Amino acid sequence: QVQLVESGGGLVQPGGSLRLSCVASGSISRINRMGWFRQAPGQERELVASIANGGSTNYADSVKGRFTISGDNAKKLVLLQMNSLKPEDTAVYYCNADYNVSPWLRSREVWGQGILVNVSS
Repeated sequence: QVQLVESGGGLVQPGGSLRLSCVASGSISRINRMGWFRQAPGQERELVASIANGGSTNYADSVKGRFTISGDNAKKLVLLQMNSLKPEDTAVYYCNADYNVSPWLRSREVWGQGILVNVSS
């Protein structure tokens, strides 16, 4: 079974930084895209940032200039460096991956269990 293991969350003061890590494991022939979503209480889950196999990235407008996503496809790893954190960044962050098990099958999607980022003074 394919799983995503997340780490790096926690409590940080406004203006501080955190780095989230996500590693995929299991039967994966190719990762097409990995990224991070977040969900605050009472809010819809939203895309924070993603990175495709070719290296192209996508960011939510609210985090542009503050967050940086990077990845290593061979290591099945994605990192999210979060700088200049704001209280409104507080949420549960979920790693996500789009991958292939076999070239004979269409791509699949898997989610991590979520990790809390709390930006508070």
